Amino acid sequence: MLFLSFGSRLERGILPEKNFNIGIVQMSCAPEPDENLERAIAHVREAAKQGAQLICLPELFLTQYFCQREDAALFDLAEPIPGPTTKRLGEVARELNVTIIASLFERRAPGLYHNTAAIIDTGGKLDGVYRKMHIPDDPLYYEKFYFAPGDLGFKTFEADFGKFGTLVCWDQWYPEGARLTAAQGANVLFYPTAIGWHPDEKAQYGESQYDAWRTIQRAHAIANGVYVAVPNRVGFETGNIRGTEAPGKGLEFWGGSFIADPFGQVIAQAPYDKEAVLVAEVDIRRMEDVRRNWPFWRDRRVDAYSGITQRFLV
Repeated sequence: MLFLSFGSRLERGILPEKNFNIGIVQMSCAPEPDENLERAIAHVREAAKQGAQLICLPELFLTQYFCQREDAALFDLAEPIPGPTTKRLGEVARELNVTIIASLFERRAPGLYHNTAAIIDTGGKLDGVYRKMHIPDDPLYYEKFYFAPGDLGFKTFEADFGKFGTLVCWDQWYPEGARLTAAQGANVLFYPTAIGWHPDEKAQYGESQYDAWRTIQRAHAIANGVYVAVPNRVGFETGNIRGTEAPGKGLEFWGGSFIADPFGQVIAQAPYDKEAVLVAEVDIRRMEDVRRNWPFWRDRRVDAYSGITQRFLV
């Protein structure tokens, strides 16, 4: 009988994945970008102190949520990537030996802007970017005015402990994005977020809106057998940018950031009304066990899904 030896995983240059700790930051945002950056850095330091190796900040954390109105002057808030914020966060990442996911208003070229997650590695360098693919346009969420849709597709990034992916806020409602990111080997999906209640809607719809938001993302964890981590902002905002507010009644960001395991169980949960840092372990053995017992990847009918690339089938 002929036996073929393919060598160990190490001999073949395949490093075994290992457990690692992730952190997410739930924070409120002030009118001054510099203040928000320093507050975010303080939270990153706290997450690192608790053992986090990979830390994600909430969506567009440098300012209050400015998309509550359409104002061309606010394009001045955008910055290039790499740029001053990635440089400052790079210094912190290198000092703490952590990887940081930072959601920024990207100025790609004159008149071309994106809602972009920048990945800053432990050496302080920009490892890559993900540009938000799904752009909403709802009352007080006028993002189509500011952001071009992402054109890089769904991506994963790799640290020395394994792969992860990030999407951004409105992307969280689309199972296609989660699937395509997880299919590239991501062990955890991050969704930096800015979502809250309209004051006139909270009493009637607030509980069901939050429940739908958490449920859809727990479903991504279950369907793909991955960890899902969702940092939201918290607090009431009027879109105040250096003293200039948006018209209207403002938004109450509901916090409620959480981390779910590969079967959708919430293993860390932030409050709805104050800042918080959450840290949890990504357990590779847990992922393996869930996927063995709930073999959704095995049973996918990839031969039958061609219609998914059509907007509607009738």
